[in-house]
Amino acid sequence: MEDESTGDLVRRAGRGDIDAWRGLVDRYSRLLCAIAHSYGLSGADADDVMQTTWLRLVERLTLLRDPARAGTWLAVTARRESLATLRRLGRERPLQGYGPSVTGPHHVVFGRDLAASVGAALETIPPRCRRLLELFVASPPFSYSEISAALEIPVGSVGPTRARCLTHLRRQLDGVT
Repeated sequence: MEDESTGDLVRRAGRGDIDAWRGLVDRYSRLLCAIAHSYGLSGADADDVMQTTWLRLVERLTLLRDPARAGTWLAVTARRESLATLRRLGRERPLQGYGPSVTGPHHVVFGRDLAASVGAALETIPPRCRRLLELFVASPPFSYSEISAALEIPVGSVGPTRARCLTHLRRQLDGVT
């Protein structure tokens, strides 16, 4: 199934082949999850985005003009669903996972200060940079091709864009604007 092209999987799934559906789900679920998380969604909200994205594909599967580009179609749809979820919730969520990793009173205080500083700096950089950096620190980390699809940038631009975003973040943390 890994050697089979996305276009072939889509065509087979359109004919009701359950193995083709499993192949598509295996191939793209991690990407859809990354996209939902890149918008600050987690838990049930991220799951809802993924489920709705798959539902949209089911509804339009036989209407796709280029079945080989179904991965891109899924990524765009997941971004739109993530934004719709944020609008429905009426708020944006703070970044998660930047707390201290070591315990003890002084580590807790330092960790909170560091998390607050990084969180504040992240709020000042462009949203696209924030999303890119979040995808890099996700656990497990996402590949360049997954990040490329999630952010709609060429794979060759992921590294240089990451470097520029980190420079932006460092300048904010150092108080240089």
